[in-house]
Amino acid sequence: MALQTARTPAAATRERDPAAPHWATLPIILIGTFVITLDVFIVNVAIPDLQRDLHASASAVEFVVAGYALAYAAGLITGGRLGDLYGRRRLFMIGVALFTLASAWAGAAPTAGQLVAARIAQGLASALMGPQVLAIIGVTYTGPARARAFNAFGLTMGLAGVFGQLIGGLLIHADIAGLGWRTCFLVNVPVGIAALVLAPRLIPESRAAGRSRIDPLGMIVVSAGLVAVVLPLTEGRERGWPLWTWLCLAASPLLLTAFGLLQRRLAARGASPLVNPVLFRRRSFTVGVVTAVVYYSGMSSFFLVLALYLQRGVGLSALASGLVFLPLGVGFLVTSLTARKMAALLGRQVLAVGALVLLAGFAGLWAAVRHIGTEGSVAWLVPGLLVAGAGMAMVMAPLAAVALA
Repeated sequence: MALQTARTPAAATRERDPAAPHWATLPIILIGTFVITLDVFIVNVAIPDLQRDLHASASAVEFVVAGYALAYAAGLITGGRLGDLYGRRRLFMIGVALFTLASAWAGAAPTAGQLVAARIAQGLASALMGPQVLAIIGVTYTGPARARAFNAFGLTMGLAGVFGQLIGGLLIHADIAGLGWRTCFLVNVPVGIAALVLAPRLIPESRAAGRSRIDPLGMIVVSAGLVAVVLPLTEGRERGWPLWTWLCLAASPLLLTAFGLLQRRLAARGASPLVNPVLFRRRSFTVGVVTAVVYYSGMSSFFLVLALYLQRGVGLSALASGLVFLPLGVGFLVTSLTARKMAALLGRQVLAVGALVLLAGFAGLWAAVRHIGTEGSVAWLVPGLLVAGAGMAMVMAPLAAVALA
């Protein structure tokens, strides 16, 4: 998700060498990765309860889910550049602080409108926090330690994704202090506070070498291009695909192409582009970015649709729905234990093999859903979930390491 902030090996050597990392440095920065990914998925099982409690419209519910991802995508590249300029630890901590405040706001939101605004604030905070994780790994670790850190990054994202629904279901079922679905957001508050206390002591500061500058035009163009594709896909169906949705979709590739040309021009002049075009001359990086975009777009939809099917279609509770995802987590965890060995054996082909395994799992789930309908036993989903979890591990765990090799 944050591959855009990666540096070439040559660029990394030009950066100020931070102090030797503490053993707890990686766990602390991966807290950021975990909560960012968790909040994409934990909300899925909370949708029926929060919609009923806040009397939210279908459009508002869509924005509760998509507003977070939209804001994150729009600010991701800018967040990475700000970390390069002003310090990655500093931006990480600012992002954690804002994310914690936004989570408290979401947990206390009295209306659907405020919840949507809080989710957008969460996404913007994540855009400041998230890019710093891979950047800090890149300049803090070297050699085998860096490869292990990248694998841990992928594993953390996977764990947050596959267990997000289960954690959400458990929190809603526990109904702590009568807060119900609100605990899905409030759970981030103590985690964020702990990260803020520990980060100054455990994360070394680093920033890009040289006198880099912010590219405000590039920030505006890339943010507009990303919003132009995500917003109509979020709102189009609910609003009957009005003209503005098609205009946005048509404008998006033009804006993103213009952004690419701007970055190439800045690089040719020796200026500081938001994304260095040199990175895309490396086939592994380009394939990694494309794979990440396709994979995470598809998986986000899969988790949401399955959670809604289990609750609104089959009629399961939030807890029961979350427990259905447990086989997915088991398949992911078991396969993750051998993911590094498979990556060493298969090289970059591990991603293709993982994708095929994932497709096999999805095919099994499709067949199971057709058999179950709305009244059958969800036990039929277990084999497909186990296989899909294995495929996820084969893709997610080595993806960052393969792309940034």
